[in-house]
Amino acid sequence: EYQWKGPFYFIQGADPQFGLMKAWTHGDTNNGDDEWGEEIKLAEQAVQAVNKLNPKPKFFVLCGDLVHGMPGTRWKKNQEQDLKNVLKNTDPDIPLVFVSGNHDIGNTPSRETIDDYCQNWGDDYFSFWVGGVFFLVLNSQLYFDSSKCPELRQAQNAWLDEQLAVAAKQKCKHIIVFQHIPLFLSQPDEDDDYFNLGKSVRQEIMEKFHKAGIRAVFSGHYHRNAGGSYKGLEMVVSSAIGCQLGQDTHGLRVVVVTEEKVVHRYYSLTDLGSHGIEKELLDMLASQK
Repeated sequence: EYQWKGPFYFIQGADPQFGLMKAWTHGDTNNGDDEWGEEIKLAEQAVQAVNKLNPKPKFFVLCGDLVHGMPGTRWKKNQEQDLKNVLKNTDPDIPLVFVSGNHDIGNTPSRETIDDYCQNWGDDYFSFWVGGVFFLVLNSQLYFDSSKCPELRQAQNAWLDEQLAVAAKQKCKHIIVFQHIPLFLSQPDEDDDYFNLGKSVRQEIMEKFHKAGIRAVFSGHYHRNAGGSYKGLEMVVSSAIGCQLGQDTHGLRVVVVTEEKVVHRYYSLTDLGSHGIEKELLDMLASQK
């Protein structure tokens, strides 16, 4: 879909992270993830809310940390299977897009952990078009720590440069990026943190994105809502479907893409499920048809 066809919207979710809620409340985030009934209910609630929406979203993207179990840990396979069982109920007309998170491929990923993820969920980085808008899915873990697979980081970088060259030629309306770890949480020059990318790599990526005219980067990882901007590039950090580490509610983000702009709003699962998208956003979808 290289051609602009009018406004549309998609749904962004992050961190269903089956197993974190018990691990977090028990203070044992390495081994305490042997129950995830609560997360199953929340993921079911998210799928039901998305299925009810009218008009339908163009796709539903999950920005990483699909489950809590790290590669090779005891409960990971069960958690993944349970998440797949929930996601199978998504309306077949709403494609699912998966982004790899640190719990999916490890804090220091290897070729093996990435291969395993790809067999389970699809490519760890790829691009796609929707109605004249170019979307890029990146493996942010390669920017966080690629010490075990430097060649994979180089491959992603080379691929990204090619993709941005393609986007420039195609004169797309917008370029939008999905990745798990945010570039930054609120300020482009904030200190390095577990929840953002290190300053050295961050600056390089922000500048590359800015020069390519990328409009927005959507991520998760923080389990809270946050964000900021760098030279017109918006960084949007969405809170989790699963465990909340701040004051936000379990929720999903509705992202409306018009010819001029990208507008988004975070909804609690309850609100989205019972009321749907508010009139103001629906009017934006209708106004340019």
